[in-house]
Amino acid sequence: MSDTPPTVVTNWSGNQSCSPLAVHTPTSTAEVARIVSAAAESGDQVKVIGAGHSFTSAAMTDGVLLRLDGLASVEGVDVLGVATVGAGISLSALNRELRSRGRGLPNLGDIDKQSLAGATATATHGTGAQLGNLSTGIVGLELVTGTGEVLWCDTIENADVFRAARVSVGALGIITRIAIETVPAFNLHSVESPEPIGDLLKHWEDFINSAQHIEFFWMPGTQIGLVKRNNPTSRDGSTLRTAKDKAEKLLVENMAFGAAMRTVRRFPGTREFITTAIGGLVSGTERIDRSERIFVTPRHVRFMEMEYGIPVAAVPEAFRRVQELASAMPDPPAFPVEVRVSAADDIDLSTAEGRDSGWIAVHRYQGVPYDDYFKGVEEIMNDYDGRPHWGKFHYQTAETLAPRYPQWDAFAAIRNRTDPDRLFANTYTQRVLGN
Repeated sequence: MSDTPPTVVTNWSGNQSCSPLAVHTPTSTAEVARIVSAAAESGDQVKVIGAGHSFTSAAMTDGVLLRLDGLASVEGVDVLGVATVGAGISLSALNRELRSRGRGLPNLGDIDKQSLAGATATATHGTGAQLGNLSTGIVGLELVTGTGEVLWCDTIENADVFRAARVSVGALGIITRIAIETVPAFNLHSVESPEPIGDLLKHWEDFINSAQHIEFFWMPGTQIGLVKRNNPTSRDGSTLRTAKDKAEKLLVENMAFGAAMRTVRRFPGTREFITTAIGGLVSGTERIDRSERIFVTPRHVRFMEMEYGIPVAAVPEAFRRVQELASAMPDPPAFPVEVRVSAADDIDLSTAEGRDSGWIAVHRYQGVPYDDYFKGVEEIMNDYDGRPHWGKFHYQTAETLAPRYPQWDAFAAIRNRTDPDRLFANTYTQRVLGN
């Protein structure tokens, strides 16, 4: 185990920071248990941080902070395709390790820098009407509780803890090992095309079932959405993806866009011209590549994000209301809105628990005021019992969230068992889960 002196820890977007008493990097579950036990004796709270990609303070603490980089190995993949891995492994490293074994994850979000523990704790998801979030693939996990006890949890052993711990917001304990389902490695055929927003919303059911993985991006002030349809394929895409393609994608989606956002931030009067110009750059593309390369897009432009899950059928109406909100603002947002879908699951605090979900994500460029926009969007989502992504910015509290989760009390009961003294609490969990 390596320890580092007290330091200031900041998240990726720069909106959250903390100064922990100590930062530990344990290399075994036993070391994690010893750190937890010592913190319990001294009365210090404990949190774990991965890549810091949460826009909330979920991983922040002025107590003891753990980094699980030393728990990041792939122990193996069994004959059923279940991979057992250290919970601190990043999604990018996990993808590489699985690919070397001829395996992959069935779905991913568009960022792979997060740790597996952090991504699953916050119900991180990709898109696909028949596919759940990353946590739905977990079939077992190892949990260090607030008393330093180590539990293995699956559908047979500690099954009630397992149901809650797959999406725990870091409140039940420290997950050190995860067993997760994988599939044979596959390629994706990706087709991106500009399409009228009105048509996408009018034919919503047809749209979300038009590919295995479906999403669209809409730039406020325009009437066109950039649609991404991804389907598994047995074809080899080496001839459809070149170094030039990669360079152009990096330039358009990051460098040029970043320069445009800096211009709008400094000169707000250029917003309409810039957004119209960006909308005009949207064009159709087609490529085939390894699934993890299609799913993931490099994100070098930093921003603030709010994302809500609502009943999938409510998306067209809710999205139109977001359009109206953005258009009516004196300082309209100059950053795309992202829309995705995912399947229902049975995890206590999963944002898709019990319902197929549509996702509407809104953004503001780093350093641009976001409160009015985000609060306006949240008011809209409240009308559909919206559940905010646990790792993205929102203003909800335990009182407003509890009625939206049928298994809220079941999760609270597990929390009382695994962390009776609230060793793993911080300001975020106190606000969104209660004391």
